[in-house]
Amino acid sequence: MFGKAFSVHSSYTFTVDSAVFDEPNLMSAAGLVPVLELAEQTGLSRLIGEHVDLPSTRVKSGAVNPAGKLTSIIAAMACGADSIDAADVLRAGGTPRVFDEVYAPSTLGIFLREFTFGHANQLAAVARAHLVALAQRTPLLPGIEQRAFLDIDSLLRPVYGHHKQGASFGHAKIASRALLRLGLSPQITTLSTASATPVIAEAQLRSGKAGSGRAAARQVKQALTTARACGAETIMVRGDSAFGTKKVIATCVEEGVEFSLSIARNRAITSAIEAIDEAAYTPVHYPGAVADADTGALISDAEVAETRYTLRLGRGRKLTVRLVVRRVKDARYPDALFPVWRYHPFVTNSDLPVAEADITHRRHAIVETTFADLIDGPLAHIPSGLFSANCAWLACAVITHNLLRAAGTLADGTHAVARGATLRRDLVNIPARFAAPARKPMLHLPIHWPRQLEWKALWHNVIGYPTAQPRAA
Repeated sequence: MFGKAFSVHSSYTFTVDSAVFDEPNLMSAAGLVPVLELAEQTGLSRLIGEHVDLPSTRVKSGAVNPAGKLTSIIAAMACGADSIDAADVLRAGGTPRVFDEVYAPSTLGIFLREFTFGHANQLAAVARAHLVALAQRTPLLPGIEQRAFLDIDSLLRPVYGHHKQGASFGHAKIASRALLRLGLSPQITTLSTASATPVIAEAQLRSGKAGSGRAAARQVKQALTTARACGAETIMVRGDSAFGTKKVIATCVEEGVEFSLSIARNRAITSAIEAIDEAAYTPVHYPGAVADADTGALISDAEVAETRYTLRLGRGRKLTVRLVVRRVKDARYPDALFPVWRYHPFVTNSDLPVAEADITHRRHAIVETTFADLIDGPLAHIPSGLFSANCAWLACAVITHNLLRAAGTLADGTHAVARGATLRRDLVNIPARFAAPARKPMLHLPIHWPRQLEWKALWHNVIGYPTAQPRAA
């Protein structure tokens, strides 16, 4: 017999006139106060003032006060804005009372259209310097002095307008089906450690038809500089086969860092794989692998082996590396008389044991969590028709992503590894009533808020911080 299910009912009877938008002191995102204060403590406005020199060329005074306008865009992104119009949320209720410089979406759109590609690079320099400041101010990258990981990859963001500069058809995969989509292609390099969620060290926007590995060597070199400024000493660069190129490997060798890069199959690679003795393959135990309850054997057919392989880097240069091969049984032939294997080779110069090297290499997939956060946030849309404006939008998205990550580390251990949507829900988008009795600002937040302890921890770690950076003029 089933029990009766009780639904949630209101304690009052409402009428059509019971809802009124008339509260001037209510904020929809009280978490912006500690988040933007953290941005100022790490010198965001100062960095913008030092690096971004933007003239007003399209609209008179369109580029005035870049620090205020860029922080408005970043604040809107922290609330979940995925378009320029969505920044209007900052002008609602008591938010303009709390923050001095809140701009209309139309003003922000005019401002973004003043950017050129060079000015977008200036803003990218701000993002790099701000990440270094965040790493010094917060426990953003624990364990970075032991080993840091740089993961490079690209994605294709679809666009639907006919006048998007730089938009072209590029390869994408949806539901395991390869197809061509009209879009733009951000190339992103993340920085992480064994215990830290990735932050974005470098990002650039490219046309949709750009190859995944295009300009990867330059981006890796810049990301290495940022990682070292954050405190990294031993660094490993990871990437898929699109980035296992001569230029990327040569850059890693010149910079004196480790690499673990998938490599495309060719005759030489195939011959090297075929030369590996069958007895050399050993099962690999992945974290979270399931074991058979009766035999104790792993329910996995993945095996790894390694051999030496010499790469030709051009200009007569050669490099002998470890060629690690992971093989799994091909699921297309479950009833084959003899095992049919699929081989996944990668090259590395690390000294990790072969099984650990494979596990470490496969953790390159962590970059997809950053892509998921960006797609679920600022990069849900590519807002402008101008390519340079979209480059500036991407740089703001990078700053916002890293800022929210840093705020999460100041809240508690759970939010240090939480998704961007969780950070916005638990720490940023919290309603509060603003009051200033005797000119003493107060935020009155909802009683019994489920993340009250975490939010107060963030508040105390930011507002109670002794020294704040002065704001740029």
